[in-house]
Amino acid sequence: MILPLVIMNAILLVIAIVLIISEKYLVTYGECKITINKEKILAVQGGNTLLNYFADNKIFVPSACGGKATCGYCKVEVLSGGGHILPTEEVFIPRQDRIKGVRLACQVKVKNDIDVLISPDLLEAKEIKITVFKIADLTPDIKHVVLRLDDPPAIQFKPGQYVQFKIPETDEFRAYSIASSPLQRNIIELVIRLVPGGLCSGYIHEVLDMYDHITLTGPFGDFYLREDSERDIICIGGGCGMAPIRSILLYLKSKNMPRKVMYFFGARSKRDLFFTEELRELEKQFPNFKYIPALSEPKPQDNWDGETGLITQVVERMVPEGPNQEGYLCGPPPMIDASIKVLTKKGVHEMYIYYDKF
Repeated sequence: MILPLVIMNAILLVIAIVLIISEKYLVTYGECKITINKEKILAVQGGNTLLNYFADNKIFVPSACGGKATCGYCKVEVLSGGGHILPTEEVFIPRQDRIKGVRLACQVKVKNDIDVLISPDLLEAKEIKITVFKIADLTPDIKHVVLRLDDPPAIQFKPGQYVQFKIPETDEFRAYSIASSPLQRNIIELVIRLVPGGLCSGYIHEVLDMYDHITLTGPFGDFYLREDSERDIICIGGGCGMAPIRSILLYLKSKNMPRKVMYFFGARSKRDLFFTEELRELEKQFPNFKYIPALSEPKPQDNWDGETGLITQVVERMVPEGPNQEGYLCGPPPMIDASIKVLTKKGVHEMYIYYDKF
């Protein structure tokens, strides 16, 4: 019984491949129009995806997975002409967004005229040519990468946003939060952890060298400092979640730290802490800023006398209750979810909790 099942699966796979190839090379849809935000029109030969047509026309919709429907970043609102949502999209798009026509641009094939809405911020994203200026080890598995902008020579971004790093000789991009101040417009700093088996992080840790030329796209992201607020700020991060929080803190430093800020940073052991001296110096300069690192698995040789336990446990112990606070969270999804629960329990309204899951 096993052999016939294997043969049947092989036949189905061959049929699927034949159908894909046939549609790509034999089916033609003629000229189609892509109308963007009711004003910009792209005339294209149908048959490819929205994401590919955007890239061809220098419209940089984020897509960390390169259009494989595994990251869920390339969301646009399709007003008409997009057909039915695909199963590959459903996991990334909540029901209320599906009703509005939100789709993944990498999964919408243009077969006829199509009308879409894109965030105006995305239309301002650029292709950025850079030169590697510095690479340094922060921890055994995290590197600090400093990039000098060549073309354009400077960009504007909001503290907390990210860029996409294009892996040379591929069509693959990966998203990394900017770790530098937006006032430093000709330099972009990244903090990149080595992910086992990770295509881009492996390239950066093992291949990338000084003076290499790289392409970025961006800036992107809805996770950024809300400057129009006067609420106290609670930042929670771990690992590479340091990057966007550092960008926010450096920007607040340039404004003389106008708001009270508590920064909780979680790590396993002392060797996983970094930028410690910089953050302690920030504490000395601004009494309204407090840095609270915590180790979940301190080693005997660490001689650690600071906070211990999960970072969310430390937050629960130290954050006062009250609604006049907002949160900025960056880290793995379980940490984000736990942090949201703690902060809402403390009286922080969920609409004032901003986060970036990685």
